[in-house]
Amino acid sequence: MHRLPGIDLFRGLAIVLMVLANFLAGPAVVPAWLKHAPDVGLTVIDLVAPFFIFAIGLTYGLSARRRSQRDGWRAAAAHFALRYLALIGLGALLSTGEFFFGLDSSGVNWGVLQAIGVAGLVTLVFIRSAGWLRAALGLALLVGYQIALENGLREMVLGMPHGGLPGAAAWSAMLLLATALADLYHAGKLRCYGLASAAALLGGLGLAVLGVVVSKNRVSATYVLVSLGASGLLFGMLDGLTRRFRMGAGSVTRDASSLAGEWMLTPATLLLAWGRNPLLLYLLHDLGLGFFYLPPFPGWYAQAPAWLVPLQAAVLLAALSFVAWRLRSLRFIL
Repeated sequence: MHRLPGIDLFRGLAIVLMVLANFLAGPAVVPAWLKHAPDVGLTVIDLVAPFFIFAIGLTYGLSARRRSQRDGWRAAAAHFALRYLALIGLGALLSTGEFFFGLDSSGVNWGVLQAIGVAGLVTLVFIRSAGWLRAALGLALLVGYQIALENGLREMVLGMPHGGLPGAAAWSAMLLLATALADLYHAGKLRCYGLASAAALLGGLGLAVLGVVVSKNRVSATYVLVSLGASGLLFGMLDGLTRRFRMGAGSVTRDASSLAGEWMLTPATLLLAWGRNPLLLYLLHDLGLGFFYLPPFPGWYAQAPAWLVPLQAAVLLAALSFVAWRLRSLRFIL
């Protein structure tokens, strides 16, 4: 199976931004626009998790079809169910560890991996349906969730990270819609893909103007649509660059010049390396964050001076980049 460099590049960017977002959440010196909005509002950091959800949507249908053709649908479904149940389990372990070490005092065993896991399981039920039907189901699920949010569910959702289990309905809607957009992309209908992405973004902004607040913590319908549209447009731009400049072309064509470019260390090839093992790098980053979180010296992390924070972030990214590049040289993919 050939890898699509545009998707690897986008996925690599998403995981790098997730690492940065989690690191920047702690130091007090980091400005608010580089942290998650406390409730209503949208920062650049709030778009990071949707980028990763969108990256999953880009390959979900392709992977499901290929595995189904090879092993049969029952075996393929079992494989995907196990994969997303494993994500929920890994997320529960990480959340438990964060609570045990005092990094999360909420006591709610829920995080981004659990949200992705539930979204993956919900999408699995409908992944063989037509793209238009998945889009309709995603929008219906989003509307139902928003209605519930406005009628008594808001306080429960706000009390849990990433909206908790109720918020997983909105993350599931986002993934369903992402798979529908992916169908347009893989079918070569790039104009329709771009228009649909723009429509999602403009639709979310329009709802915001009408009074439906944008909030990652609530996983509101406006947040889902705005972040989905932004993800689609950003991926389209990055994919266009990879096609124009043949980034990662050695993964598809095996000529010597392409392979030489593939192994030259550049920001693009480094992001491609990150994009091949996002889950492993995410788990390793959680361990790496402990190096900053756990020492009981406020000036080391929580109250770190402005000059120290970017230095620490650079060290964390450099260490994980070394691992990503080494795994790529070994052709290891988890």
